[in-house]
Amino acid sequence: MKSMLLMRALALGLSVATFAAEAQTWPSKPLRAIVPIAPGSMADLAARVVFEQVSKQLGQPVIVDNRPGAGQTIGASIVAKSEPDGYTLLVNSSAHAIAPSLHLNLNYHPARDFAAVIPLGIVPNVLVVPPAKGWKTVSDLVAAAKAMPGAMNYASAGVGTATHLSAERFRSSAGIEAVHVPLKGGSEVLTEVMSGRVDFFFGPVGVVAPRVREGKLTALVVNGAQRSSLLPDVPTTLEVGFANAEYPLWLGVFLPAKTSRVIVEKLHRETLKALQEPKVKNKLATLGIDPMVMTPTEFDAHVEKEIAVNAALVKAIGLKPQ
Repeated sequence: MKSMLLMRALALGLSVATFAAEAQTWPSKPLRAIVPIAPGSMADLAARVVFEQVSKQLGQPVIVDNRPGAGQTIGASIVAKSEPDGYTLLVNSSAHAIAPSLHLNLNYHPARDFAAVIPLGIVPNVLVVPPAKGWKTVSDLVAAAKAMPGAMNYASAGVGTATHLSAERFRSSAGIEAVHVPLKGGSEVLTEVMSGRVDFFFGPVGVVAPRVREGKLTALVVNGAQRSSLLPDVPTTLEVGFANAEYPLWLGVFLPAKTSRVIVEKLHRETLKALQEPKVKNKLATLGIDPMVMTPTEFDAHVEKEIAVNAALVKAIGLKPQ
């Protein structure tokens, strides 16, 4: 019996030592970065910009693999169930922390089944309105909404998306009523708002900024903790007196939960180094992605907090998980 236990202990020790040695030599082959959103999306573009530089630093290709579908849960599920060897990683958006509130049969948990590595950046949503409405400030919009309770509408890129929850968080803070108009995507939403058929929209700054500069949309407020580098003259929700209205998007990198901390920390360091490269910073800035600096531990805690915030918000607005 003792000899059997000794053999098991030796085998376990050998496997741990082997795994530790592999972690130290990681990476020795190409990496696959799964993006659970379609090509051309903000998460996709950010992943390609950042990992082009990371691959140079690691000396291994980082292949971006788009796996869209089911509210970004298909790609996330693939990574959650992959080998925790550091060669399959996830690049996801804030939707990662919304998923458990919207999907009853989610076969992974966004915190327990993943090790957060690093945020790629933060993207505030901007409250935009049709110029023809004549609203110059967010107070103008709120006053108009309160003067006609329930008559105003707002658009989103779909039920339960970050653009939907951004508007709901603001609506709750401002104490106004408005009808939700879920549409198929950003381009359709912008068309409806610019035409005046939709009263307001909270859209990612990189998406709406060009239309704001062209005068086709009026930007009233951003919902980040700080002003956006793309629209520095637009105040934050807190600056204009709306508490608990912040709901910026974020983009981040994750590995399967059981991945060696040696690998997690190395990928964190290399990605942070890439993010500090001037050409990478400039490309991300043009997309409206501002820095969001966190350690893996801090990012893990942030995801946990976001899961709780989203659960409370989804419950408050009466969305039913599917």
